[in-house]
Amino acid sequence: MTFKHTFKATVNWQIGKNETTQNPKSFSRNHVVSIANKKIPLEVSAAKPFRGDETLYNPEDLLLSALASCHMMSYLYVCSQNNIEVLSYSDTAEAFLDVEASGSGRFTKVTLKPVVTIKDASQIELAKALHTKANNLCFIANSCNFPIEHYAEILVE
Repeated sequence: MTFKHTFKATVNWQIGKNETTQNPKSFSRNHVVSIANKKIPLEVSAAKPFRGDETLYNPEDLLLSALASCHMMSYLYVCSQNNIEVLSYSDTAEAFLDVEASGSGRFTKVTLKPVVTIKDASQIELAKALHTKANNLCFIANSCNFPIEHYAEILVE
C-alpha cells in the first residue's frame, strides 16, 4: 500500500527599482519562500558564489539541511524501534557541488557526520549500524541521485 502526500511552497521575487534582468550581475537573487501552513516565510537568496546574499539561506543550504534533518528523524525512529535510548544527536553535514563552465551543476556527494549519545554501552554497534537503515528510510535520501556517506560517532553517557 502506498500513501501519497502533497507538500506546497510558494516562491515570490520582484525586481527592484534600479535593477534589470538584462544583466545577470545586476538583479537581486533575494526572494521569499512560503510553505503551506507554516507561520514564518523563509528569506532566501542564491549562495554567495552565485551573487547572492550570504546572510540568507540558499537552495543548497536548504537541500543539505533537509537531508541531514530527514536522516536524523529516520535514525531516531529506527533507534526507538530497537529500544535504543538516544540522549543527544548532532551532525556536521557537508555537501559537495560541482559547477561546469556552462553554469550547470550538480551535487556529487553529501557527507553526514552524526555524533550520537546513547544510554547503554552494549548497544554501540547496533546504534552505529542503524544509520544504514535510517538512510534507506529517509525520504530525502531516497530522492537524491548522489552518494550520501555516513561517518557516525556513538558516545555513551
